[in-house]
Amino acid sequence: MALFKRKKNNLPILEEHIEANLANSTIYVRDLQKVYSSAKGDVTAMKDVNINVMENEFVSIVGPSGCGKSTLLRMIAGLDTATSGQIVIQDNNIIGPGADRGMVFQSYTLFPWMNVENNIKFGLKLKKMPTEKQDEIVDKYLKIIKLEKFKKSYPNELSGGMKQRVAIARALANSPEVLLMDEPFSALDPQTKTDMQLLMREIWQIEKPTVIFVTHDIEEAVYLSSKIYVLTSRPGTVKAEIPILLPYERTLALKDTPEFIELRKRVNSLIEHEGIS
Repeated sequence: MALFKRKKNNLPILEEHIEANLANSTIYVRDLQKVYSSAKGDVTAMKDVNINVMENEFVSIVGPSGCGKSTLLRMIAGLDTATSGQIVIQDNNIIGPGADRGMVFQSYTLFPWMNVENNIKFGLKLKKMPTEKQDEIVDKYLKIIKLEKFKKSYPNELSGGMKQRVAIARALANSPEVLLMDEPFSALDPQTKTDMQLLMREIWQIEKPTVIFVTHDIEEAVYLSSKIYVLTSRPGTVKAEIPILLPYERTLALKDTPEFIELRKRVNSLIEHEGIS
């Protein structure tokens, strides 16, 4: 595999370490740049972004407002295009949307005319999967998201947290290589948000998907993740890559431990300094 050399303003990682990471990465992003053009001139939103996501990792992306977190996620999803650089998933260059990526947005993107069962089945039907297999997959994910009793309910009969659970199940039902999540819990009330964090951690431990998760909530990022990337202010680039060396089995009690608090403070400090500079 070709080795992409980092530019001077990127994180100082040895080339042989980069090469080893690339060889084992599900996703790698190299020297990514996004420039928006307008009548007033060009605006560089992101510059020289480099990240690696290993198979089954839960990676969160955090940073100050306007740093390009959601833009980066949309480019990985193939919903937006980079001005330059490269995004590769399982050795395939990303040039547009694909079934290898599942996306969960902040808004509840369920089809209002379909019940819970048919929302989860949507992608499976497009694949022309046998009905018996579709039913098996739907029942599996209804159990995981704890909504078995709401199989025939419609979105307008569900709470916000329930809708987001269905959206996650719909994305996972298609067995994507990567699950992309753009601030999926930010519109929820505090208690529902906490419940969703617990559920998401449980889903990740059961299903072991590769996840890239964008959030403004530092505590949420530390609790859910195995690794966090902190982006700088515009133009966004990677300021720090922080491994989250916390227990695999996590309960809410973890948030009160010194190790958790120290990690939360470290990430928060990096972002606060961006706001000051």
